[in-house]
Amino acid sequence: MIKKFSFLIGVLMFGLHQGQQNKEQLQKQNAELKKQIAQINTDLAKTRSESKLSVAYLSSVNQKLVLREKVYNNTQKEKRFIEDDIYLRQLEINRQNKELAVLRKNYSEVLVNAYKNKGVQNKVTFILSAKNLGEAIRRVQYLKQYSDYQDKKAAEITDAANQIKKTIAQKQNSVKAKETLLVNQQKDLATINVERAQKEQLVTEFKKNESKLTAELKQKQVQSKALEGQIRAIIAEEIRIAKAEEEARRKAEAEKIRLAKIAAEREKARIEAEAKARAEALERERKLAEAEAKRAADLAAKRAEEERKRNEEAAKAEASARDESRRIAAKKASDEANAKAKEAADKLNAARAAELALSKKKEEEKKAAESKAMTSYGVSTAAGNNFADNRGRLGYPADRAGQITHRFGRQPHPVFKNITEENNGIKISVPSGTRAKSVFPGSVSSILANNDGTKTVIIKHGSYFTIYSNLGNVSVSKGQQVSSGTPVGTVAQDFDGAYTLDFQVWNGSTPVDPLGWISY
Repeated sequence: MIKKFSFLIGVLMFGLHQGQQNKEQLQKQNAELKKQIAQINTDLAKTRSESKLSVAYLSSVNQKLVLREKVYNNTQKEKRFIEDDIYLRQLEINRQNKELAVLRKNYSEVLVNAYKNKGVQNKVTFILSAKNLGEAIRRVQYLKQYSDYQDKKAAEITDAANQIKKTIAQKQNSVKAKETLLVNQQKDLATINVERAQKEQLVTEFKKNESKLTAELKQKQVQSKALEGQIRAIIAEEIRIAKAEEEARRKAEAEKIRLAKIAAEREKARIEAEAKARAEALERERKLAEAEAKRAADLAAKRAEEERKRNEEAAKAEASARDESRRIAAKKASDEANAKAKEAADKLNAARAAELALSKKKEEEKKAAESKAMTSYGVSTAAGNNFADNRGRLGYPADRAGQITHRFGRQPHPVFKNITEENNGIKISVPSGTRAKSVFPGSVSSILANNDGTKTVIIKHGSYFTIYSNLGNVSVSKGQQVSSGTPVGTVAQDFDGAYTLDFQVWNGSTPVDPLGWISY
């Protein structure tokens, strides 16, 4: 039974270890959330003097409230982990107390047995009463083992008692941690209630100024619509010019290719004629070599046959000195014939190799002539635009991080739900003095002056465009080539007092969601 109970406690202690890890994760997460809250408070303190009745200010308050509630929820989870810790510590104390009771019971039995056999305690008498030396030695060993056993039991009892004290101390620490956590939780809850009241008060102030803010917002929407018309016209003209340039380039390229092909065909015809004449000469050389090789082979065969016959005759005539001289001369003639045959065969192989080399060289020269003609006429492949290849990896459109207050597409206003906004990009609330910057290399297509005194910069990236609106001043000029990160202007105040960058990405004449393109 005790073993089963110990196994259960072991499983629970493993769960306690896992809970401790989860608690530490929650504490780290809360620390990070509190850093974000502190940063938002700092930003709010900076912008409070500029304008409280701005969507950016309200969004920051909302974000801070969301973070506060996450901290509170994490604290709730942490409290449950601590409660589980306390419960498991108590189970461990109960288990250790039971084990201690068993140890004490066993130890008391040892002491009772020792008392009943107290005669044995006279160790000298016990040892000397042995019948022989061997028995005396065994009695000494027995007394030592018995003494060690008593010491071991006493040590186990002491260790178990110390472990219980340690577990009790840990439980008390957990109880204190829970009490501290509850105090902090009440503080967090009070802070949440205060900040929720501030949010409600801010919304109320928005409602009080609804007519004024609504009128300004509608005026801003009219201006945005007019700006959108200008942007569309500029992009349409850019597309028209790009198409005309592409058509002209295509025609010019086609003419270059036609002329280059004519020149290449002429050069290839010349190469073909030269190669043909050379091939004919090589063919004649090869045929002569073949004939010479055939004659040399026939001569070698004839000499070999004559040598064979002379050898046979010399063998029959018992090889006189004169026959020996004739045999040596015949062998020499045969060797010379074989050498000439080999030389002729080598010439034939060289002729055939020369023909193959000529054919290969001819093809290489024809390809080189075509490439040279294309290059001399300026024929090249148009370089592709890699803006699309960097989707999701484009740079951030400002030199300081900000908060997105308006997202892409059609959506209700964050405060006035009866007003619907149509955004062709995103609006980013940034600190005063923030500069907009190009997210990708390109050329400045246009710089527009808006009715409200702000400016808009349009940058072309091949068939894509990026647009930076609500700029107080610009630091680029039309036609300028810019790289990724080049400052294009300083962000200006919006009608509600917040510093807001309106950033857009267009694929040709179609606006797309910038959040799918920039690295945010």
